[in-house]
Amino acid sequence: MGRASRLITMLGVGLLATAFASPARGDQAQAGKPGLDRFYTQQLSWTGCGGGFQCAKLTVPLDYRDAGGETIQLAVIRLRASGSKRIGSLVTNPGGPGGSGLEFLRDESAAFGSALRAQFDLVSFDPRGVGESAPVRCLTGPEQDAYFAMDDSPETRAEEKALEVADRKYLKACETNSGRLLPHVGTLDAARDMDVLRAALGDQRMTYLGFSYGTYLGAVYADLFPKRVRAMTLDGAMDPALTENEADESQGAGFDVAYTAFVKDCFKAANCPFEGRTVAKAFAETKKLLKRADRKALPSSTDSRKVTEQVVLTGIQSAMYSADSWPDLRDALAEGFKGDGTALQALADFYNERRPDGTYSNLNDAFRAINCADQPRGASAATRPRSVSAGKNGGKPDLFGDYFTDGEDTTDWCADWPAKPSPVPRSLPAKGSAPILVVGMVRDSATPYAQAKALARQFDSGVLLTFDGDGHTAFFQSGCVKGQVSAYLLTGKTPRDGTVCASGT
Repeated sequence: MGRASRLITMLGVGLLATAFASPARGDQAQAGKPGLDRFYTQQLSWTGCGGGFQCAKLTVPLDYRDAGGETIQLAVIRLRASGSKRIGSLVTNPGGPGGSGLEFLRDESAAFGSALRAQFDLVSFDPRGVGESAPVRCLTGPEQDAYFAMDDSPETRAEEKALEVADRKYLKACETNSGRLLPHVGTLDAARDMDVLRAALGDQRMTYLGFSYGTYLGAVYADLFPKRVRAMTLDGAMDPALTENEADESQGAGFDVAYTAFVKDCFKAANCPFEGRTVAKAFAETKKLLKRADRKALPSSTDSRKVTEQVVLTGIQSAMYSADSWPDLRDALAEGFKGDGTALQALADFYNERRPDGTYSNLNDAFRAINCADQPRGASAATRPRSVSAGKNGGKPDLFGDYFTDGEDTTDWCADWPAKPSPVPRSLPAKGSAPILVVGMVRDSATPYAQAKALARQFDSGVLLTFDGDGHTAFFQSGCVKGQVSAYLLTGKTPRDGTVCASGT
C-alpha cells in the first residue's frame, strides 16, 4: 500500500570537455543540451555551518529540457577530509525518497569510520523537492496528524469514502502549494543533479554510497553516466525491475520476516509481552491489537491524538528498521495490549518525522511526489503478475503482507497526481561502469535480500556483499561490511562476489 510502505530509510571545474567526451548510453541525456555548461562550471561558495561542516548551494535547472529557464538551488553539506592524502569526495544519500542528506551527514559522519573520513570529503545533499532544496509541501502539521491516522485498509464503504475525501484534499494541497515543482522532482532529474554536483565538487568521476532509496538513485545515476562512476556502493538495495505493486508485496513479506525475527528475539527477553507464545500466536495477538485499534482508537497520554490502527501499524513498522529499537517495541506493545497507545504513537511519530511542536519534515510529501514522478500510469493490479501472494507469504506468519497487499493498486495512488510522470526504466544495467558493490542484508525489513541479489545481477559489473543480520541497511551495523565497503571505496577493488559477513561481525 502506498502510505504504509515507505523505504525508510544515508574532478575539476575545468574538466567539462572530459565530462562530455564520448557519451555512453545515458551520458547522452546531458551531452548536447544547450545551456548546461553554466551549471557544470559553477563554483560552490562554501561557508561554515557549525560542527566543522561547510554548506553551499548548487544551482540546477528546474527542467533539464529547458536549461535556459527557471533554476532551483540544492542544499549541499560537506565535512572536509581529515588527512593529507585526499582522494576526492564521497557523496552519500540516506534514502526515503525524501530523507534529508544534510541531517543524515550531521548525525552519522563519525560512523563512516576514520579511513573514509581521512581520505574523502564526506558530502551529502537534499535532493530536489526535499528538505532545504525547493521542498515539496502539501499539508500542515495538524492536517498531517489527521491524514496519518486515516484507516489505510478500509473495510466499510464509510471508511473508503473517508479515505477518498482525505486523499483528494491531500492532492489539492500538493497542487496548490507545490504545483510548479511536482513535474520535476523525479529520480531521473535528481540523478542529473548529482552529475552537476560531481563537477562542482571538482571530481572527474563519482564516488558514491547510497542507502535504501539512495540505491535506486545511485543505480539511475550509474545507468545515465556509467563512464563517470569511480566507485559505487548501494546498501539496502531496491530492485528497479519490480513494479511498485510488486515492490509493495516484496516489502510486506520483508517486514513479516523482520517481525518474525523480532518475536523470536522477544521470547528471550524478560519483559516480552509474548512470553510462552509461539510465533504464530504472537502474530495473531498483534493482529488483534490492530483490529482493536480499528474498532476504537487507543488513547495517548501525550496529547489529544488517537492511536488508530494505522498509527499502531506504523509504530511497529518503525521499530523494524533497527534491532536497537526492539526493546522499545516490546515496551510499546506491552502498553498497547493494556490499552495505552502512547509509546506506539511515539514510534510512529519518529517514523513520520513529526517534531515536538507538531510540525513535520517534508519527508512524506517528498516521498509521494518523487514516487509518483517515477512511476508510469495506467497499469492494473488485476493484470500484473505478483511476486508474493497477498496474505499467504509462503505459508509463514503474515502481518504486514495483509496490509501492504490488501488490494490497493499503488498506481491508483498516483492516478490523480497533479503532474505527469517521468518514468524510470525498469532495466538499469549501467553498461561500461566501474564495478558496483551491492550490499544486501538477509533479514532486511524494508528492502528484502532478494532485491539486492536481483540488482547485483542486473548490473553488468555488479558484485554482491551479504550481511547475515536484522534491520535495514548494513554499513552502520556491521564492522565487517564497513571494512569491505571502505576498502573498495578507497581502492576501487571489490570484495569477491558473494562474500558473506556473518551475524555479529
